[in-house]
Amino acid sequence: MSSPKPSDKPGVAFEHPDFYVISKPALWLTHPVRARVDVPDVLTFLQRETGEMKVAPPHRLDRETSGAQVFSRDTDSARRFFTLFKEHLVGKSYLAVVHGSPNWDAYTLDAPLGFVGLTGSNQIQIRQGVVPDGKPATTEFKVLGRRNGFALIHAFPRSGRLHQIRAHLSHLGLPMVGDKIYGRDPEVFLDFIQSGQTDELTRRLLLPRQALHAHSISFGWDGAQVRVEVPLAADLQAFWDGLGEGQEA
Repeated sequence: MSSPKPSDKPGVAFEHPDFYVISKPALWLTHPVRARVDVPDVLTFLQRETGEMKVAPPHRLDRETSGAQVFSRDTDSARRFFTLFKEHLVGKSYLAVVHGSPNWDAYTLDAPLGFVGLTGSNQIQIRQGVVPDGKPATTEFKVLGRRNGFALIHAFPRSGRLHQIRAHLSHLGLPMVGDKIYGRDPEVFLDFIQSGQTDELTRRLLLPRQALHAHSISFGWDGAQVRVEVPLAADLQAFWDGLGEGQEA
């Protein structure tokens, strides 16, 4: 099984005079975090490689998520991206490998998300779930393939809630491979906090990170439509290929 390597580095998937679309590796932060000085971040790497100190991320990807990420190159483009994201004018799609084999090929889940709260069955404060008083959240899903009890899912979030894709997939009974919060084992996240990513934890999860990849990003810019795709990360492609032949949707 292939896993993300510390030597993996961000790459430029698309360069424009106003912005970059970066292929972010898994296990990299978007920007420096004081509590995680030992973890590399894309912003610092990009500033060092390009010499452009005004590059900035108008959106964030979780540390464990790989794929397409925009970085503005100057103050004006940063302001323009702020407006695009605020007005929900940026389209994004994701690829995910999940446990389970859905009995549908396409499905739209419209279910409000919010904090589920600390209970005897939930010791994770940030966990999101479908709750009656949650914020509106809609995700469109399409099955790309099924293999030996797993599925490759294309997800299109139509809102931008915290952990939206992961929480919605969990609600559908399709927990993401490698997911420490919404996966099949409720004890994994607490074990990770205590001991870090051990070999034993990776065996339980099947991957050392959640199987989520930002596949595409699209938006209007100077009268044209920009759409950039970043192919599925090598570690997730290797995991999927390792499942053998299966049914394609």
